[in-house]
Amino acid sequence: MGVSRGGFSSRIGFIMAAAGSAVGLGNIWGFPTQTASNGGAAFVLVYLVLAFCLAYPAFMAELLIGRYGQANAVTSLQKMSHKLWQKRFAFIVGFGGIICAALILSFYGILAGWMMSYAIEPLAKLMGFNEVAQWLVDQSLIRNLAFTAFFMLLTIFIIRRGVEEGIEKWSKRLMPMLIALLILLIIYVVTLDGALEGLNAYLNPDFSRVLEPDLLISALGQAFFSLSLGTSVMVIYGSYISKKEDLVSLGAQVTLIDVSIAFLAGLLIIPAMYVAQAQGVAIFAEDGSLISGSSLVFTVLPSLFDGMGAVGLFVGFGFFVLMTIAALTSSISMLEGPVSYAVERHDIERTKATTFIGLGILALSVIIVLNIEFMLDLVAIISTQYGQPIIAMLCSIFVGWIWHRNSLLAEIKQGHENIENTLFWKIWPWYVKYICPTAIAIVFLHSL
Repeated sequence: MGVSRGGFSSRIGFIMAAAGSAVGLGNIWGFPTQTASNGGAAFVLVYLVLAFCLAYPAFMAELLIGRYGQANAVTSLQKMSHKLWQKRFAFIVGFGGIICAALILSFYGILAGWMMSYAIEPLAKLMGFNEVAQWLVDQSLIRNLAFTAFFMLLTIFIIRRGVEEGIEKWSKRLMPMLIALLILLIIYVVTLDGALEGLNAYLNPDFSRVLEPDLLISALGQAFFSLSLGTSVMVIYGSYISKKEDLVSLGAQVTLIDVSIAFLAGLLIIPAMYVAQAQGVAIFAEDGSLISGSSLVFTVLPSLFDGMGAVGLFVGFGFFVLMTIAALTSSISMLEGPVSYAVERHDIERTKATTFIGLGILALSVIIVLNIEFMLDLVAIISTQYGQPIIAMLCSIFVGWIWHRNSLLAEIKQGHENIENTLFWKIWPWYVKYICPTAIAIVFLHSL
């Protein structure tokens, strides 16, 4: 690993950074919403199985590409290529992932800005600034622009500091805070009236639903997307890992942390929904479908916090700080992908590349805010429903079909000399060659 590139200084540094990238609004907001919409505990069970049986193998493929190439996504993929068409294909896949990460960050910054404004709202109420508090939760143009800019500038500040001093240091600070806040909020919410009904819905699976096609597809999509697959993020993070590290166990640990935090988020959100329902807030329609859907976090939960009285201000503050931290640990990884490409392929100094690319993505965010009625959903659909599955599928194809098996084995053996004798090596190459591309293709086709 070149010293000029930087890298993770420790194993725990990588785990916190990679888990931080994987743990975002998709886990703490998206997973519980998907769970509530798809049979509760049955969805959780299927998600946990698919996360390890399908998402983890694809996750390993992206980490291996990065560590082998020791470079940005485009260069790493091209190092695996031996023919001109493969190198061109590598550019399309690598640069496609970078564009996908930039698009996700452009709308992610807006949502994260909302989380920040909702976090500040209880503080404004406590200080008696009721008009300010109302402005903070209203969908106004000025509010949206101000908090999107603030969140993006915070992301730029962290990435300007590099891998060890920026990504690693802040991930080590933010991830323990996120986990601690999550556990404290769970302990409080489960003591409230209605929480036990929510826990029962979340933890008691209806096994007759686990093979429903829509549930399977939704769980598979959630497993892939929550691990940041298809955005070049894990390729670039893989390139910052020491050759001495055992990638098989590292990848398993990050996957375990990711699904564990998603599971914990469900332990908070699902009981909170039933607590809100016990307080008279409508959660489900007559047909059993979720009323609020993706807007759950901005409608149902604030109603719940308001119903708690004075203590609700503190719980609401803690919850939206948690959401902001989750967003920030993901946003820094999404900005690193484009920045690493600019620094290494075009020899642009890191602070300059970070500032210009970050401001460029912020400009796209501003355009989305100005046309929020149709552009927010449009950009989200293009990047997450189309971009991510296609890029994740092509990365699996690269590892399974283009990368020479001996070269692949040699790369894994650098951190695990006896890998040939393990169950992982007997199954994984076949899995990533056939099962992963097929499974991702199914998710993609279903999203159409």
